[in-house]
Amino acid sequence: MAAGAPRIFVSHLSGVAVFDPNGDQVGRVRDLVVVLRVARRPPVLLGLVVELSTRRRIFLPMTRVTGIQSGQVITTGVLNVRRFEQRPTERLVFGELLDRRVTLVETGEEVTVLDLAVRQLPARRDWEIDRIFVRKARSGAFRRAKGETLTVDWSAVTGFSLEEHGQGAESLLATFEQLRPADLANVLHHLSPKRRAEVAAALDDDRLADVLEELPEDDQIEILGKLKMERAADVLEAMDPDDAADLLAELGPDDQERLLSLMEPADAAGMRRLLAYEDRTAGGLMTTEPIVLRPDATVADALARVRNADLSPALAAQVYVCRPPEETPTGKYLGTVHFQRLLRDPPYTLVSSVLDNDLQSLGPDAPLPVVAGFFATYDMVAAPVVDDSGALLGAVTVDDVLDHLLPEDWRETEFHLDEEPGEGVATDGA
Repeated sequence: MAAGAPRIFVSHLSGVAVFDPNGDQVGRVRDLVVVLRVARRPPVLLGLVVELSTRRRIFLPMTRVTGIQSGQVITTGVLNVRRFEQRPTERLVFGELLDRRVTLVETGEEVTVLDLAVRQLPARRDWEIDRIFVRKARSGAFRRAKGETLTVDWSAVTGFSLEEHGQGAESLLATFEQLRPADLANVLHHLSPKRRAEVAAALDDDRLADVLEELPEDDQIEILGKLKMERAADVLEAMDPDDAADLLAELGPDDQERLLSLMEPADAAGMRRLLAYEDRTAGGLMTTEPIVLRPDATVADALARVRNADLSPALAAQVYVCRPPEETPTGKYLGTVHFQRLLRDPPYTLVSSVLDNDLQSLGPDAPLPVVAGFFATYDMVAAPVVDDSGALLGAVTVDDVLDHLLPEDWRETEFHLDEEPGEGVATDGA
């Protein structure tokens, strides 16, 4: 759904068919999963509960929904068929929010929720429920008639949102909702182990993956160890491959193998490749998911890939041009195209004609000092890692280099430049 597209009422999604990109039906929508927020802010739509032909119900994240149109849902085709399990902070729209009694803020009248409207936020991938279709109670001599119906903003009613003063993990999570992953990681680090586990369990997979990447190693292992194995595997899949591999490397061989066996085969294969390299080498530092394009791709194709909101700024700074196959390890690596160059050339220009093929690449066994020297010499934020046969294995980003150059306790250092000494986010040590 593009910016400016109309809202969709959830009643129109009940039982709607879900298709993969090839037009094959994979299931039907049975519910929507949302997370409520404080201060009557619209809830975030996390995904859909989809029932497969086998009657198994699975979770389909909205990040894997490419379109909702003409009574159908189109997906990326990548589905996790593990059975859906509702988490503590999640609410089911059909099962828990419809037919609920809530109160109009302006008049104090009690109304019944008949439907909810969902929309995708402009220029973002996030979805939210922001309108409510309600019915007032019948009154006077017309009790046999149905009450008046109206559509109001989410903020116009009470009876849904979390309360600010609660002490449970849900309220704590809602309070820190707007924090960046690194700041939320700092909060979690200072919580008690019990509360840290509660908050981690309540976070969705993508959010928890982002936070884990920013936590010290001991906290990562502690949190991962308190998750069910199936969920731990999902969270590792959602992490950047290099960070996930670093975390896996700290686990015992049995746990490591169990988690790898629960991952999607392609993700597990990438992890195994990374685990084969020494920790403080280019191969051990790299991610296996840089932007890779064929030589016949255009500047427009490259810019479309760079716009992906899930990419870090360092990975989005350049694209790597290789002969097929495009998945790492790729075919022959031809060169790099920097983001600035993409902005200077017409959209129809082939990326193969604007290559920076003079830039040296790193070998997977290059030690950390050599990698750091490369970044300092060429003023780069990412670098290609290429094997002896000329295939691109991945890319090292400057943030991963800094993580390994800084002292192990660097996350303990206070660096909030906009705060006076002694100020900061209060945390619950209960």
